[in-house]
Amino acid sequence: MEYLLNGIRGFCMALADSVPGVSGGTIAFILGFYDKFIGSLNGLIYGKKQEKKESLLFLIKVGIGWVIGMALAVLLLGNLFQTHIYEVSSLFIGFVILAIPLIIKTEKESIKGHYINIIFTIIGITIVALITYFNPIAGEENAVNIAELNIGLGLYIFVSAMVAISAMVLPGISGSTLLLIFGLYIPVISALKDILHFNFNSLPAIIIFGLGVITGIVLVIKLIKTALEKYRSQTIYFIIGLMIGSLYAIVMGPTTLSVPKDPLSFGTFNIIFFVLGGAIIFGLEKAKDFLEKKKN
Repeated sequence: MEYLLNGIRGFCMALADSVPGVSGGTIAFILGFYDKFIGSLNGLIYGKKQEKKESLLFLIKVGIGWVIGMALAVLLLGNLFQTHIYEVSSLFIGFVILAIPLIIKTEKESIKGHYINIIFTIIGITIVALITYFNPIAGEENAVNIAELNIGLGLYIFVSAMVAISAMVLPGISGSTLLLIFGLYIPVISALKDILHFNFNSLPAIIIFGLGVITGIVLVIKLIKTALEKYRSQTIYFIIGLMIGSLYAIVMGPTTLSVPKDPLSFGTFNIIFFVLGGAIIFGLEKAKDFLEKKKN
């Protein structure tokens, strides 16, 4: 049951990571394993031998689901996102809307009596809103040609990957949206699709991208873990702000497709998928409670 739950968690993170406007970190926080996820990444990098072993085991469980989810997103779900983006957006809104009160309930000790920290919520909302507002319209004309690799482009890919993964592990800020701004979202997704079809022309660029991802994780994880441990109230208020801001990012998500569409509106909002998103969060929350009771 635990393997299945962690696999589903990773799968949901991958679906979120593959769509501009939604962060895999948001899904991790919504599903209640964000601290465990960050702690495991930190333990794998900085921990002692036993901690590294335990962290690796947990990350493998989540990683299997993530790899499956990302492969499906690249190979099969790309067209779904293009043709049913409003349903997908409605689903993610259901995720976030139901999750915020659950998080407030879980983190009530960090929130209650620390209302001055609401300024961090406002900062979080503002950051996501600004990133989303200044996000360019997607399309091939905005893409970087990673097939024509040179030193300058390699450095650009490396730094962009570092920044994107740093955002991706934060709830609310979409790493995919940042890649879109950098002109790398479409090239990276296309290159991954080519590699899965055994076309390795863009493999060197993807290797550089992967090294940037690893470097970004090493640099940012310790900072996030320290913030959660020493400044938890401010960090939780900030994360809630990021998540509230992610609602605007999700609404604007259709404009980031390779063939841009209008933002989500009342006319294109799908109540069935919204309820489904909420039901998935509720179900996973109950599964998490069941596992915790079983352990105790």
